[in-house]
Formats: sequence, C-alpha cells, structure tokens
Amino acid sequence: MEDTFQVDKTAALELAALIRDHRGEDVIVMDLREINHWTDFFVVATVSSSAHVQGLQRHIKDYARDKGIEILRQHRKASSDDEWNLIDLGNIVVHLMSSGSRSFYELERLWSAAVIVSP
Repeated sequence: MEDTFQVDKTAALELAALIRDHRGEDVIVMDLREINHWTDFFVVATVSSSAHVQGLQRHIKDYARDKGIEILRQHRKASSDDEWNLIDLGNIVVHLMSSGSRSFYELERLWSAAVIVSP
C-alpha cells in the first residue's frame, strides 16, 4: 500500500498540472509538512478572471470526485469578488488568486520555510 504522503504529493502535483493545463499561471506546490500541522501541501496559482476561477473550481471538484477526495471547505476571501479562492481538500489546500491578491498576500514569502516541490 502506498503511503499517505506519497498519495498526497502525487495528488498535489496532479492538481498543479490540471491547473496549468487550464491556463493557471505561476502554479507552485509547497510542501508544508515540516512547518505546519493542519495540512501537508499548498497548491497556489494565479487566475485571470472570475470565469477562470469558476472553471478551475469545476475541474478541481471533478478531479477530487474522481479520486475520492472530499472537499472539506471552499472559501472566498471576500464574498463580492474572486480575488482569492481557497479549496480545502484536507492534506492539500488549493489557493486560486488574482495577480493583485497574490502580490499583496505573498504566500510564498509568508510560508518561505516550505519546500517548493517540482513535478
């Protein structure tokens, strides 16, 4: 049986590839296991519009359903816009952010102790 970490890492990388395939930009996977106890990976991507976010959310939901991954929570930073959307898959949290929000919140700097995982 494959260990949970490898399954989660594979899923995080597959989600990153899925987002890239659907025009997500600057997609990264951050390994947080050594610095965080509530999730193992962040997948962070820049999106171009509200329609882009909605399309990516649909693709991510389909992926999760096909892999038997439960979506624990879906959240927008502000209900009136699509600047920062978060999809909590438990051990993986996907952040879909506008370029402005990504620059402002600087998750890569905030979580700079995380390891950036390459495919």
